[in-house]
Amino acid sequence: MNQNHGNFLDTPKLQSGITRFWMIRHALVEENARMRLYGSLDVPLCPDSLIAQRPMYEALAARLPREALWFTSPLSRTQRTAQAIQEAGYGAADWSVEPGFTEQSMGEWHGLRHHELPDQLTLSPHLFWSVAATECPPGGESMLDVCARVGATMDRMARAHEGRDMVVVSHGGAIRAALAHALRIHADTALHFSIQNLSLTVVERFPEAWRIVAVNELPGV
Repeated sequence: MNQNHGNFLDTPKLQSGITRFWMIRHALVEENARMRLYGSLDVPLCPDSLIAQRPMYEALAARLPREALWFTSPLSRTQRTAQAIQEAGYGAADWSVEPGFTEQSMGEWHGLRHHELPDQLTLSPHLFWSVAATECPPGGESMLDVCARVGATMDRMARAHEGRDMVVVSHGGAIRAALAHALRIHADTALHFSIQNLSLTVVERFPEAWRIVAVNELPGV
């Protein structure tokens, strides 16, 4: 029997002892990188945004739970974002690199200018994503693949760190994949979520099911 019946956990203060993922999309990348399809390429952050968006980093630092475990993808833009949040007031904390939270690989399409991509597609692109959820770039991944990868990673981490808060600095595609896994929805549906740079998405794991606490929460806004 569900012991939370009649309560539903909807209180101003989140309950302690719940397995909880605090997922942050990395900061804005450098302008030249944004002109091309970068997917899982390692591209730098925009240095001007790191300065201009300092209040957002400070808000995230204040919002995130103390004593959390920290994780990033292998890409430097997530690690630099994690560092900036910690420097903005959270305090120094070690993090682990988790390959399962990497952005969708565009394979041979990496580096294409955006206007060059349509000629490569075999399916019409998603309205809110560069490619259809079932489109698989040569040598890359479809969003279906990303959902399977991220879902398996979340299941493994939830078992390994039961009852802990986990801060995961990741990517827009990977966070949408996390929502697809938690809600048991198709990747195409998950791509309708807006996941902006530096936004926070909070997902909880209970023995019976996943629960969504927040999606695309913009710090300091």
